[in-house]
Amino acid sequence: MAKYVLSVDQSTQGTKALIFDEAGKMLARADLPHRQIVNELGWVSHDPEEIYQNTLKVVRMAAEKAGIDPADIACMGLSNQRETTVAWDKNTGKPVCDAIVWQCARAADVCAAIEKTDIGDLVRDHTGIPISPYFPAAKMAWILQNVPEAKALAEKHQLGLGTVDAWLLWKLTGQYKTDCSNASRTQLFNIRALQWDEEICAAFGVNAGDLPIVTDSDAIFGETDLGGWLSKKIPICGVLGDSHAALFGHGCLEKGMAKATYGTGSSIMMNIGPDFATSKNGLVTSLAWKYKGQVSYVMEGNLNYTGAVITWLKDSLGLIASAGETEALAKAAHPADTACLVPAFTGLGAPYWKSDARAMLCGMSRTTGKNEIVRAALDSIAFQIHDVIAAMEKDAGIHLPVLRVDGGPTRNGYLMQFQSDMLNTPVSCPEAEELSGIGAAYMAGIACGLYPESVLHHLQYQAYRPSMDPKERAEKLDLWEDAIHKVIPS
Repeated sequence: MAKYVLSVDQSTQGTKALIFDEAGKMLARADLPHRQIVNELGWVSHDPEEIYQNTLKVVRMAAEKAGIDPADIACMGLSNQRETTVAWDKNTGKPVCDAIVWQCARAADVCAAIEKTDIGDLVRDHTGIPISPYFPAAKMAWILQNVPEAKALAEKHQLGLGTVDAWLLWKLTGQYKTDCSNASRTQLFNIRALQWDEEICAAFGVNAGDLPIVTDSDAIFGETDLGGWLSKKIPICGVLGDSHAALFGHGCLEKGMAKATYGTGSSIMMNIGPDFATSKNGLVTSLAWKYKGQVSYVMEGNLNYTGAVITWLKDSLGLIASAGETEALAKAAHPADTACLVPAFTGLGAPYWKSDARAMLCGMSRTTGKNEIVRAALDSIAFQIHDVIAAMEKDAGIHLPVLRVDGGPTRNGYLMQFQSDMLNTPVSCPEAEELSGIGAAYMAGIACGLYPESVLHHLQYQAYRPSMDPKERAEKLDLWEDAIHKVIPS
């Protein structure tokens, strides 16, 4: 009898379900969007109940597309948007408010108050990340301070409080759990001691004892019949934050292996092995996972504008009708043109962390036109990732042997070749696109004994290798550095 692995990838824009066969091949995918709730203050929220209901719907849709008997599904993996924070009544299972999305900065005042307590160095030392409204700690504090029902439930130790994985696990299994990767992004988890940090929790007004149980990423998180759809419950046995799941899906299990996800923004991660290390070059440290009983740490850099630069070309400038046009336009650009774009539309992320920086297009000449601006936009993506990788190499003391990549912009051959040239490192682009869902599926399949670990080497990659003259590469990086200095005066 054939056995299948179900994977759910719950992302910022929607929820996907994927079905994999016994060889690790994806058979079908189904997805549904959910509402992006933005109020007049710019607060960004999601409806947790809508996300849960969509999860139940997409798994049915995917199984129907795959033409499989649901009774043959052996196990389930879950990957999720990180940092988005949910609060619910553990008696009724109902949310007490909409989820606060990772993009939402409504908790900035909470962070400002925490900064005044001089706990910032301790937070960075114990959690690997700086105090910011981006992370769940401040979001949880905001909920406890501003939602009376949440405060009342917390006083009776009846409040569920966690990231999206914890919410879905509670709804699907009745278990109150999260995994190491998601816990490490809350800013409340001591990633050295591998436990909730009581001192930091207290600073944010959160009771450490009321937070979910933190388990290995390949543990059995509970069993589910997916809302009564399955006649027999299956284990959920692989849970990871989406970026961590992509790292796992790429097979980056060894120290020094790295991946870059090209989305609206970008997450660049390097596995730094079993020992905690603090970045001295503008990156953060998190847990990759705890897998087969072994912890792995990562250095990570996040960028605000990568794929969003292409959207800007289309929607704001009207230079292109679709992203697919950019490759040919960039290749047709004047080779000697020096136009350079720094896409700091909402500030600069890693490794600069300048939220007040603003975008600039500089170095234009009479040869600068549509093609050259499009090329400068694509180049800016590669330059930003180059800077994060350079910071990682300094922190880790190693040269990256290859960069694995995923996301829509990786279909652009010009961009991938330019990325390889700027890094002076091969870039490997998989044929598959759903690396987060793949990573969660493979972890679950390995954990339940359906897959050998060698399944992580099944993906097919197209390799781009550096071919640019070293002098030309140095000149282009110098132009970028000059442009950065114009945006961030020294």
